[in-house]
Amino acid sequence: MKRILIAMLLVLLALGAAGCGTQQQGGHDKKFRIVTSFYPMYIDAINITKGVDGVEVVNMTKPQTGCLHDYQLTTEDMKTLEKADAFIVNGAGMESFLDKVIKQQKNLKIIDASKSDDINFLKDGDEVNPHVWLSVTYNIAQVEAITSQLCEADPEHADAYRKNALDYVTKLTALREEIHKELDNLPHKDIVTFHEAFPYLAKEFKLNIISVIEREPGTEPTPHELEETVAKVNALPVKVLFTEPQYSPTAAQTIAGETGAKMYELDPVVTGEANEEAMDAYITAMKKNMEVLKEALQ
Repeated sequence: MKRILIAMLLVLLALGAAGCGTQQQGGHDKKFRIVTSFYPMYIDAINITKGVDGVEVVNMTKPQTGCLHDYQLTTEDMKTLEKADAFIVNGAGMESFLDKVIKQQKNLKIIDASKSDDINFLKDGDEVNPHVWLSVTYNIAQVEAITSQLCEADPEHADAYRKNALDYVTKLTALREEIHKELDNLPHKDIVTFHEAFPYLAKEFKLNIISVIEREPGTEPTPHELEETVAKVNALPVKVLFTEPQYSPTAAQTIAGETGAKMYELDPVVTGEANEEAMDAYITAMKKNMEVLKEALQ
């Protein structure tokens, strides 16, 4: 009888040990799972969570997904969010589907990267322009906003998050200084961009966007809009157009054919593989944008 009681006790202890600490609310294992809405948020998140054990970061959208204009959530997206503890979004209206997520995932912690007093939003008509990460200063503010909210959601790893965020902000600060050094004294400042992604970058580095080729990506400009842009480009001392790698350059090619303008590419840093190599993707892309602007506007 004594041997039987000891055996039963050992079984109960083993079962208790197996179950202890392996479950969180929602029925999944103890990992703290972070989902990001799209690539810029993923880059920030993996820098903030770098090397933190027990934390997993997944990007919700596919590598080729650009800005989330009119993005529709898929069944796969909803399944990904069901397993998440926190959902990092750009905010400022970028994720038009956010209300649906909040309604269906009531226990999901939403981390709004644009929830910062340090961000002064620009507007396109009556709508806030959400492309704030393309200002290095505002990207720093987003990193700090994400870190603050993430520490609240996952206090166990707060110290590690703050340390990583400080390291990344230091790198971003150096990036901002380098871009200012290279662009502040350019002889020409007027540019024509592909869509409304770059006003924050232009404001920070004192560039003047005189025209936009497509107000909404994928929406061809009207003949009247093309005519207006052609006239503005013809008036420039340096005729250059900036396209984006995520979208067709057809409209820009038409304008270039009419004006003789040279075409360059600016990357809004919205597409890329969600892996460890993305750690430096923002800094690399912004340095390349700096070099492109420098070459185009000399």
